Amino acid sequence: MGLSTPAEGVARATQGGSAGRVVRVSGPLVEVEGLEHVAMLDVLAIGHAGLAAEVVSVRPGLVTAQVYEYTGGLGVGDPAASQGRPLSAQLGPSLLGGVFDGLLRPLTGRPVWLTPGSLEENTGKTWGFVAGSSPGQVAGPGTVLGTVPTPSGVEHRVLVPPGVSGNLEWIADDVEVTDTDTIAIVGGREVAVSELWPVRTARPMRARRELSAPLLTGQRVLDLLFPIAKGATAAVPGGFGTGKTVLLQQIVKWSEADVIVFVGCGERGNELADALADLADLEDPRTGLTLLERTVVIANTSNMPVMAREASIYTGMTVAEFYRDMGYDAVLLADSTSRWAEALREFSSRSGALPAEEGYPAGLASALAAFYERSGQVETLGGKEGSVTAIGAVSPPGGDMTEPVTAHTERFVRCLWSLDRDLAYARHYPAITWHRSFSRDAEAVGAWHASAGRPGWAADRARAIAVLAEADRLAPMVELVGLAALPGRERTVLLAGRLLREAVLQQSALSANDATCAPQKQAALLEMVLAVYDRCLSLIDQGVAPSVVEESDLSGVTRVRDEAGPDDVASVEQRRDEVLTALEKLGELS
Repeated sequence: MGLSTPAEGVARATQGGSAGRVVRVSGPLVEVEGLEHVAMLDVLAIGHAGLAAEVVSVRPGLVTAQVYEYTGGLGVGDPAASQGRPLSAQLGPSLLGGVFDGLLRPLTGRPVWLTPGSLEENTGKTWGFVAGSSPGQVAGPGTVLGTVPTPSGVEHRVLVPPGVSGNLEWIADDVEVTDTDTIAIVGGREVAVSELWPVRTARPMRARRELSAPLLTGQRVLDLLFPIAKGATAAVPGGFGTGKTVLLQQIVKWSEADVIVFVGCGERGNELADALADLADLEDPRTGLTLLERTVVIANTSNMPVMAREASIYTGMTVAEFYRDMGYDAVLLADSTSRWAEALREFSSRSGALPAEEGYPAGLASALAAFYERSGQVETLGGKEGSVTAIGAVSPPGGDMTEPVTAHTERFVRCLWSLDRDLAYARHYPAITWHRSFSRDAEAVGAWHASAGRPGWAADRARAIAVLAEADRLAPMVELVGLAALPGRERTVLLAGRLLREAVLQQSALSANDATCAPQKQAALLEMVLAVYDRCLSLIDQGVAPSVVEESDLSGVTRVRDEAGPDDVASVEQRRDEVLTALEKLGELS
């Protein structure tokens, strides 16, 4: 937000001396001559509709801008004017539970993106401001001035904006206010309930903190094998049909985050509509409200203006940083960064920039690094602890994991959750492969689990990964020489790999018991499979025929994940004991 309405744009564009005129239009690229005192990244109002545009090149007498609206009908000679500030988002209590376009304009109730240039500085909503500070005290950036009760269940804290400090000269006392009403005067400057912030500028913090606690997602393959810490970064590369969007939606629904910012960047509108319907129906276990109430959805689908897609991930990151500064743990999910990169490629080709790999601009790697760099666990300006965890989906054309967006992204993220087409076609979901995936946060997360009373977590994780790798190594040999040609212990490794895949890693997003899984149940399932594996190895060492072990009834091991509740550890332990007892009897009979 923070742009003018069409009427205001036209009025500014027609002011004498400051007016410019359009001389070229090429899709979202517009060139303007006659503008003076224009800086890079300033926002322009273009044409009689006041289309929002951002300056990307300044030359003597000629300004090039990327337009965030549909430019149909825009012609040579149309007026243009600078608004004198960069693209900014209006950050306030109306964000949670809302659906916005790439420029953070509300989409709820009407398709704003169909009416170019339309924008409201004030949403018209009123909020009950509750003062939390007293006149006369010294206030600095991040000081909590008061709170605004919202329907989301997440307390909205009104902070002194960055760059403002001094004595608190006046503060409103428990009044009804709108987004732009002044509620305090600090050091001679007025502070409103909402604030404008340039989306391409990272919000400041006092210090970065070391990553320690995990972001629990409720998805076993992530939390057990490739965990992510709060404030870290992750990428989800995968070809078409491998389940990227569903995985991100599962994280939206079940991750232990205070605030979710979901950016639908160039994806299909029907998928986003389904996700919104699910969020509106699912109950948040922490508040009893719907999950949508603590989610900010930025929808810039494939049928919306392409350059607003380029701005949408910066807008989403700015919103996440806004809640981080309040002391919350925010999670930003971008689906997908490939569509964002394609918008960069389209504009760079129109502007005549020298192309790099596969036509992408030369600054693609720098842009990706700068985006992920804005995540982190931080100490805020107000002295609170907050975090932004950034998770981006990548859609490589044809599943080519060597293409530029995927290759560059792998360099900058701490976790890689690579999706495999073969697993997806085998109906193994989430289709995250253990071949290419990694987590640089595993050591820190293991220390956290040890402090939480699970000292064997790290060892069990390492052993599970080793068993999966060994089972995959043996699989081609089975195809060549047959299972019966392998020694008993190797055949048991294959059995353990299958149990790990079916009983632990596989998870149904449609099951009430299995859609999410508490860390205690996750650890119990993994311990159960490893205990069964150890018992089977001992049977082989006792001389029991491998075929006898393979033909034993282990279906209870694979069924319990769906039969026990999300946090039902007792049922898993009971099933483990039953299976181990049955295997022990098998050894006695032999």
